[in-house]
Amino acid sequence: MKKTYAGQVYLDWRLKMTKRLIILLILCVFIFSGMLVSGCANNAQTYGLVGGVGGVLIGAVTGGTGGAVVGACIGGGGGYIIGNEENKQ
Repeated sequence: MKKTYAGQVYLDWRLKMTKRLIILLILCVFIFSGMLVSGCANNAQTYGLVGGVGGVLIGAVTGGTGGAVVGACIGGGGGYIIGNEENKQ
């Protein structure tokens, strides 16, 4: 069995969290820059983008990479549906 010190375990935990934070920040920059460059033509697209970003952030924090993908799909789809209904009114 490999011997580990409490300091090493704590450092490993901090490195993992730091990597996750950096990935999330890079992801946010790409998403928001994409929103600024492309723009959104109607409420359905705007709400879909906002829902997707929210889903990615919540999913990545709670479930890692797989959670981010599922969160983006659910958030984007839900946001698009809400925006589409708002466009009809």
